[in-house]
Amino acid sequence: MVFGMSLQTYILIHVLISLIGIASGLGVMYGLLKNKQLDRSTGLFLTTTVLTSVTGFGFPFDHLLPSHKVAILSLVALAIAIVARYPLHLAGAWRKTYVICASVALYFNCFVLVVQLFEKVPALKAVAPTQKEAPFAVAQLALLALFVVLTIFAAKRFRDQPALLVRAADRAA
Repeated sequence: MVFGMSLQTYILIHVLISLIGIASGLGVMYGLLKNKQLDRSTGLFLTTTVLTSVTGFGFPFDHLLPSHKVAILSLVALAIAIVARYPLHLAGAWRKTYVICASVALYFNCFVLVVQLFEKVPALKAVAPTQKEAPFAVAQLALLALFVVLTIFAAKRFRDQPALLVRAADRAA
C-alpha cells in the first residue's frame, strides 16, 4: 500500500502522469521551436513533470536510487524553469534559461522512459538485459544528442516578440 492505494494503482497513476508530462513537454518543445508560448501546454507540462518527480519518491525504497537522483536534478531544473517562466516572465536572459531548464526536465523524463522501455519491453530487455550493453548506450546517446540539438534550436528560436505584436496577438485571442 502506498498512500492508501495498492502499489499497482500507484504505479499506474505515476506512469500516466509521466506520459502526460512527456506528451505535453513535446508539445511545449514544438512551441519553443516555433516561437510560441503555448501557455496551457506549458502549465500542464510543468505541473505533470513536477508530479512525476515527486511521485517517484512515493515508491518503497531503503536507500537513494539513481531514479531519485534524476528526480532531484529534474526538480531543480523545473524550479528554475518555473521561476523564469512565471515570476520573471521570461525577461532578458531568463527566456533562454527557461528553454534550457524546461528542455533538461523533458530530457530527464524521456531518459527515464528509455530506461523503463529497456526494463519492460521483452525485445529491448533481450538486447540489453543489464542496461550496460551497447544498444542501451546507443539509445541513450541518441536521445541526448537529439535533446542537445533541440535545445540549441529552441533557445535560438524562442525569442522576445516586439510589444506591438504581443498586444495585437492578445487582442486577437
